[in-house]
Amino acid sequence: MTSGKFDIPEKLGRISDSVAAKVLTPSVVNGAPLPQAILLSNSTAPIDDSHRWNAHEVRALIDEAMERFADDRPTASDAWLAPRLHYTLRMTRAEATDSEVWNFIALRVATDYVRWRWGHEKDGRVAVGQAARFSGRWDIQCFSRLWWAAELFRDGEDYRPVVAACNNQDVLNTALRLDMNNHRPTAQALVELLEKGTVRTGRDVNGLVKAAGAAGSTLVYEAIAPDEPRDYEALQEWIASVESDPVWNPSTLPQGPVDGSVPHLSVQRLTIWFERLFETAPVRGKEILDEAERDGLNL
Repeated sequence: MTSGKFDIPEKLGRISDSVAAKVLTPSVVNGAPLPQAILLSNSTAPIDDSHRWNAHEVRALIDEAMERFADDRPTASDAWLAPRLHYTLRMTRAEATDSEVWNFIALRVATDYVRWRWGHEKDGRVAVGQAARFSGRWDIQCFSRLWWAAELFRDGEDYRPVVAACNNQDVLNTALRLDMNNHRPTAQALVELLEKGTVRTGRDVNGLVKAAGAAGSTLVYEAIAPDEPRDYEALQEWIASVESDPVWNPSTLPQGPVDGSVPHLSVQRLTIWFERLFETAPVRGKEILDEAERDGLNL
């Protein structure tokens, strides 16, 4: 199997940010083929021989996404691909911060997907416009943004909230990078508002995110809506079971790590608070907290 000029190796590896920067010339970003195959091939550092780094399984998933959404807008593939990419690429959060792994996928495994998802026609070529879609910040890079969206918005093993979040591009483009989503009840409350229809449009999402950022911090959210510690051993067991578990299914969602669901009461509290916040936005954070206390919400 090949991707662009390259044979896809058996295992995923790493490509440094400096090598990626050399390869991603303005002409490449604007649609020219990758010109330095030897540089990329010789600069690839393998991760290890674990089955979870199987490059061909990642490639098969990406092929299915492009075929499945060939007649739709490429943005529609995000909600389908994000949970399955997370399920296939079983990593800890620490491992997922390694930009070199994402560089490798974009430049050695699925350059064509980056162009398909982010490209536009320009002078007879498919220009992506931003080198960061190949190699960039975690919430911008083509594949890391999807993995992290699945990680931050899943409810334990349940990927359904991920689908709801990724169906709204403003969640991915605006809310994903905010620290408040590291607090799991906050992320689930945002999904609740999306599913209830309280927040619908991109303007709604941006307005709520702006007001929520002004109203508090992760520490404030934790005081209002405590979370439970994640079960790290369960996560490790899920990662270790990659070889025995079935591969992703195109029609049904996979099951993520059984490392603990988000407390339902905490999600309810934040959903109510965010609904009131959204109704009165923009407001100052202290005013919102005082109003919630006057209304009898346990803070």
